[in-house]
Amino acid sequence: MDMEDDLEEVEFEFSRNYFLAKESGSGSSRKKSTHKLTDIDLVDEQKLREAACQIEPKHQNEIVTLIDSYKRLYPEWLLALRCGFGLLMYGFGSKKAMIEDFASTALTEYSVLVINGYLHTINLKQVLIAIAEILLDQVKTRRKVSSRDLPKSQQPLNSQSIEDLLTFLDEVETEDNCFVCVIIHNIDGPGLRDSETQNYLARLAACTHICVVASVDHVNAPLFWDKHNVHTQFKWCWYHVPTFAPYKVEGTFYPPILAHGMETNDLYSVCREHFLVSSQVTLNSHLTEFKDHELVKIKRHSDGQDCLYIPLAADALRKVLSEIS
Repeated sequence: MDMEDDLEEVEFEFSRNYFLAKESGSGSSRKKSTHKLTDIDLVDEQKLREAACQIEPKHQNEIVTLIDSYKRLYPEWLLALRCGFGLLMYGFGSKKAMIEDFASTALTEYSVLVINGYLHTINLKQVLIAIAEILLDQVKTRRKVSSRDLPKSQQPLNSQSIEDLLTFLDEVETEDNCFVCVIIHNIDGPGLRDSETQNYLARLAACTHICVVASVDHVNAPLFWDKHNVHTQFKWCWYHVPTFAPYKVEGTFYPPILAHGMETNDLYSVCREHFLVSSQVTLNSHLTEFKDHELVKIKRHSDGQDCLYIPLAADALRKVLSEIS
């Protein structure tokens, strides 16, 4: 009984101390800091990129050996494509150079079209038109043109809808050795992430004379597709091919992480003080033109504020300012 009493006393003291600590801290928890993340003085994005370029690469011999081991897989990858499967490359590092080397080495008999999924805006209809034109050229070269080889109602390709273009690509009749290989760098990129675009790409991959080679880098990329997309349309063969190569090209098109952005409210205050605008509506109308020409872009900071930044290098900005002055 004495031992049980001791245990109860220990538990009581623990509970009492816990609630006393919560009570004593409740007053201080109401005090909120006035500091914001945007107040932190961060290094300039351009200086950061320049410093990153000066970092000496390591383990170059091992990386060369690793890439050579992938090159020995080219025949296997080509066989998978000819059997109707799609190739999906994943792993740490940029796979752009490796996939393009595979295309230039093993896909010489194919017509190849490249989609840069790391771009923020991609015109999927223009991509489908380009693929249709490639197939039509192959059909004309082999002198197999018929009424079924032409788009619906014999209208120009530019006037066709995406649905009509996909139907045409699926029904076009040509020789069995006519193929267009579509390479999609970052099929999980920002310009391709919506479900509608992914469904269109899956339908494209399911076309008889289309094969797809794609890469992914986002950890949640497999969530884009359902079983029908994966097993019936894309028919992915997954290959783990880490290259440890920097994302130099892909990272160029992402907004700067550490750039000094200015909040829209702060910009309005400054413009109003200098009698440049009289209302927020007037400022927004001016900013719209700048945004349309991509001279100014908007990025949402972690504190929820919309900030404006100029996507130009420091040297370019200095040159513009010197010309203005």
